[in-house]
Amino acid sequence: MDQRRADPRGALVRPYAVTRGRTEPQQDIALEAVLTASPTQVAESRFAGHDKHRIATVCEGRAQSLAEIAAYTRMPLGVARVLVADMVAESLLTLHTAAPAEGFEERMELLGRVLSGLRRL
Repeated sequence: MDQRRADPRGALVRPYAVTRGRTEPQQDIALEAVLTASPTQVAESRFAGHDKHRIATVCEGRAQSLAEIAAYTRMPLGVARVLVADMVAESLLTLHTAAPAEGFEERMELLGRVLSGLRRL
């Protein structure tokens, strides 16, 4: 029997070795944050390691959330969060943030009016 399959802890230990034991990302990235990778970023990610290249490949040509990246690469979410934050800092991924904090009240008021209008239909 394969040694890794015999020890269920083996699959969990190895990914954290990729982050060098770090459990906190360089910057906080929300689970729903949208990330993309250009063809140039994907090419450059080949030199950053296998896991980072896999992440960049998942984000090439299609925007992905942090949660989707973790799911598609089958990485624990904490590991994906650390690697993705590193990649954003290294310009290997582009982070597209959601609505800015300023103007939140106005946006909520507008959404409320739209919802109210839809209810009248």
